[in-house]
Amino acid sequence: MLLYCLAFPYHPALRSPNELSRLMQTRALVDFGEASVNRAMRVYGPVGDLSVFQGRYYPSKAPLLSYAAVPIYAALRALVGGRLVPEIPLVFTARLFLTVLPTLLSLVLLRRFLGTYTTARISDALVVFYALGTLAFSYSLLFMSHQTTATLLFAGFFLTWRWSRSEISEIALSAAGALAALAVTAEYTSALCAGLLAVYALLSARARQSSAARAVGLFALGAIPFLPLLLLYHAAHFGGPLEPGYRHLADAAYQPWHVGGFLGIRTPDTRALFLSLFSPLRGLLALAPGLGLGFIGLRYVWTRRRDNPELRPIAILTTMLVVGYLYFTASFSYESWGWTTGPRHLTGLVPFLLLPAGLFIETNSTPLVRGIAIGLLAASVAVTGLLTLVNYIPDDVSDGLFGLAVPLFNSGYVVPSLLNFVGWTNPWPGFMFMTLLCLSGAWAGWLLLPSRQRILSLLVASLTVVSMLIVHRLAYRDTPQDRAALTLLRQVWLAPPGRDVVFWSSNGRRPSDG
Repeated sequence: MLLYCLAFPYHPALRSPNELSRLMQTRALVDFGEASVNRAMRVYGPVGDLSVFQGRYYPSKAPLLSYAAVPIYAALRALVGGRLVPEIPLVFTARLFLTVLPTLLSLVLLRRFLGTYTTARISDALVVFYALGTLAFSYSLLFMSHQTTATLLFAGFFLTWRWSRSEISEIALSAAGALAALAVTAEYTSALCAGLLAVYALLSARARQSSAARAVGLFALGAIPFLPLLLLYHAAHFGGPLEPGYRHLADAAYQPWHVGGFLGIRTPDTRALFLSLFSPLRGLLALAPGLGLGFIGLRYVWTRRRDNPELRPIAILTTMLVVGYLYFTASFSYESWGWTTGPRHLTGLVPFLLLPAGLFIETNSTPLVRGIAIGLLAASVAVTGLLTLVNYIPDDVSDGLFGLAVPLFNSGYVVPSLLNFVGWTNPWPGFMFMTLLCLSGAWAGWLLLPSRQRILSLLVASLTVVSMLIVHRLAYRDTPQDRAALTLLRQVWLAPPGRDVVFWSSNGRRPSDG
């Protein structure tokens, strides 16, 4: 919880377009009562990731986060008597309430779900792994839609799952439909998962011998208030209900990514799939190899349906999600992932891989296999966790861990945090966060140790972690792009070693500092 609520990987000089385009619209809505950011940019400065229609500029993203941040920004303005709110407090509070706290709440739901089918120790370990060793950590600490979307989708699944077990009333299906629809208004690509949740409701109804039509109808009823609002937003600002911002990108360099197919989703490309999964820089399984246990554990969800019939709909849903998300990542431009940690559009898949991973671990309890599993989970916390403390990974470096994170941390450029704003300068607060990260990963690994031959499992786990780190070290080639990216991040770092930073500001400095 300390890592989530106090760490603040943000560097104003980078002008993070994905985040600031949304918040610029938030400012426009509150300050001027309009969705267009034209006037807001004249006051607060230009941002990227925009669409343009008839001379008016808007974020190219789905609008939920922009609108959800309105009460947060309005409250901040009220606190200062209507004066302008600087960038840093706006970004921090928007992240805290719309990406950080929802994820922390989802951990409670996730623990309840996993604990139904696996042991308490495995469930606890996987929750720690999810929180600190996957894209959930990375995108909770960014004001982007990916983790908020994952939280909405999993919450919708959780409600449907509890209804399928007769633990709550069928009104939960409408709430699940509302959450799924909200996910689409946050991120267009979540439409696939939202539709599959409706299929899960249908399969669950059949499993409990309820009316499938009624279940899907209630699910759809919950979605009805939100999807038309999204279509109206498109019609009002882009000329038609099926005209999202991606069809009107202001930057011509990004337009080819969304041409052809449906918004840029074309036929599969093996290169895009391979790099999105295995690239040392940004591959899902290269950064979080523990998720590999989820892929190979899918069969255990299916085979256990004989003893627990409610697992059959879960197995079908998870399989369809894996196929759907992998098809998407194989059919979209790999280069479009941008300056991010991992393949960001796969964030919604991650929580659904945890049950298969848990069943794999529970079924394979030999010291050798358990040691490998522990090592893969620990390596995920080490790699993804440390990269998240940087969280802005240029797409032309050879390896983010050894090209950026390690040299930055070694020279005292550790993650900015709330502690820096109260007078404790880096590097020591950042080192504290790194220590917490390592201790949490070690505790999760300890929970999974088998009851016998623990030393063997620890040795295998250690070798597995070392092997994964060697892969990343070999991928690092010390290219000119690596050195340029490292120099850039040092130049823009919000809280360099020994420097005081100011919270109520747009650049971390006092006006007298320039």
